[in-house]
Amino acid sequence: MLTLTRKYSLIDYFDREISSETRNEYIDGEINPMTGGTPKHNRIIGNLFATLHGILPQPYCIFVTDQRLWIPDRKIATYPDVMIMAEPLEYQEGRKDTLVNPILIAEILSPSTAAYDHGDKFAAYRTIPTFKEYLLVSQNKMYVEHFHKDGDRWIFTAYEGDMTISLTSMEIAIATSNLYKRVSFETEL
Repeated sequence: MLTLTRKYSLIDYFDREISSETRNEYIDGEINPMTGGTPKHNRIIGNLFATLHGILPQPYCIFVTDQRLWIPDRKIATYPDVMIMAEPLEYQEGRKDTLVNPILIAEILSPSTAAYDHGDKFAAYRTIPTFKEYLLVSQNKMYVEHFHKDGDRWIFTAYEGDMTISLTSMEIAIATSNLYKRVSFETEL
């Protein structure tokens, strides 16, 4: 038996998203609910926000979880965990609630999203001309994967334990210990 998936227009998606009680990702006509985060996930996002907010130079600004990003080449609307944008902000045409010009995106990895964050989502992010740095932050141990763009190449660096991450596009550094402040690696239920 063949099951057809309904395709939504981008206008339908925005209309539904405005009244939705949950965040949903739009991928080329399909609407997918985004999973909720754990306390550990949210604590890491908060730590990353606090760390970056305190040292971020002008003209950069930081956004977390509820700020929508539009990826035009892939027709994806999504909500990264953390984004840094250069000002002035650039919006999706006709919208004032959806941004298009991230410099840095960070995703806190969870078992249900890790493969997507490493694969198709990273490939989609790389189509954004302003995108230069990507952080994938583990919830299970003090471990961060950092990708930064150098010309046409993406350079990978892994940080395990207490180390300092150099964010080259903004010329700042953050300690992994700040990202994991008050985070326990015991299993959550």
